[in-house]
Amino acid sequence: MDQLIDEYILDHISPEPKLLKQLNRNTNAQHLYGRMCSGHLQGRILKMLTTMIKPRRILELGSFTGYSALCFAEGLDKDGHIDTIEIDDEIAEVAQEWFDKSSDGYKITLHIGDALNTIPTLQGEYDLVFIDANKRIYSEYLEVVYPKLKTGGYIFVDNTLWDGKVLDPEAVDAQSSGIKNFNNSIVNDSRFETVIFPLRDGLTIMRKL
Repeated sequence: MDQLIDEYILDHISPEPKLLKQLNRNTNAQHLYGRMCSGHLQGRILKMLTTMIKPRRILELGSFTGYSALCFAEGLDKDGHIDTIEIDDEIAEVAQEWFDKSSDGYKITLHIGDALNTIPTLQGEYDLVFIDANKRIYSEYLEVVYPKLKTGGYIFVDNTLWDGKVLDPEAVDAQSSGIKNFNNSIVNDSRFETVIFPLRDGLTIMRKL
């Protein structure tokens, strides 16, 4: 039933743009962990939320093959900009190739390196931050991006339900523990208003107060 519902949803939302459909297929066919690609439904949600929030500057941690950055870029006004950070230089090359193919690619600057080291070097503040990198250190990412986020700005955090492992006391691997620690730390964090959407693998949205 879940699969049928997923198919029904995809059949009844705005279509996946041609370039993104090609990118999605390429990612799943040619790269390990292809499911890390945001995909049709989450991509349309990211694009719509960007259109609604109207950020001028976006910071993304974890580019992978570039799908989510292109969705953000699609929702941005033509003078908006995204800084996206990817630690894997080989996958970053793939992402840049897709950015170069897109009419919105000029809005994106790709940085190769460790996000914790790169973020402090970036100038200015951001209206929206998307955290989708090393699950082990989500809490560390939050503290590093916090000073860079404008008051009233948003943080989107992906994979916060982690295939349901957040409910499993025996899931004590580093990634599961990192996400559990992050979720537990933000529930009473007075700096933010927070909700979790049960979308795909969990999408947390936080607003800086």
